[in-house]
Amino acid sequence: MSRLHAVPPATLHLVLMLVLTFTTGIVDAVGYLGLDRVFTGNMTGNVVILGMALTGADDLPVVGPILALLGFMGGAAIGGRVLKRASQPWTGLTGWLFATVAVLCIGLAVVLLVVGEEPTPAVGLPVTTLLGAAMGLQAATARFIAVKDVTTVVVTSTITGLAADSVLGSGKARAAGGGSGRRAWAVVAILAGAAVGAALLRWHTGAGLLLAGVLIAAVTVVGHLHARGHRPA
Repeated sequence: MSRLHAVPPATLHLVLMLVLTFTTGIVDAVGYLGLDRVFTGNMTGNVVILGMALTGADDLPVVGPILALLGFMGGAAIGGRVLKRASQPWTGLTGWLFATVAVLCIGLAVVLLVVGEEPTPAVGLPVTTLLGAAMGLQAATARFIAVKDVTTVVVTSTITGLAADSVLGSGKARAAGGGSGRRAWAVVAILAGAAVGAALLRWHTGAGLLLAGVLIAAVTVVGHLHARGHRPA
């Protein structure tokens, strides 16, 4: 425990947010490949899919992306409202919000494991909505913790900063003494998560969500234990 408490909060928060970014890749792989091509973490993807579907593109979902968007916004709003009372980046409120995300992911994994490989719309759409809410809650909480360049749900802006500030771009990352490393790790984390999520789909639709929920629960416990050791006396 003393070793955990010796880790600077900024370093630990970065590692924990990278783990959450990995879980987002898993959840999005499950949503897109197992729940009718709907992103539950990457809302940009949903908006694009929805725009194409509304203009008549064949075989693209409409209801799923809309529900995921509404769920994500609802979850983010709840996270923002709860964290209005938080006084520092990691408190009991932060832990409870991450714990809620973990419980939702594990609970939805159990539902998918029970109903079978290909859930009907009556099951798939509520699962999609709740996953969107979970990812919105996670994103709002991660935003409050505010680890620069690691939002846990979106990497487009991260890739932009990585390229724009690189040696081939402005060179600001090198001049500032950092930034590119964490951006690269964020991209690798969500890429690896998507690969793992897709691989687990070969076993069962709910397997990826189960792993994501367990990892989010681990992040919650580690973050809580670390914050306890760094509270002001």
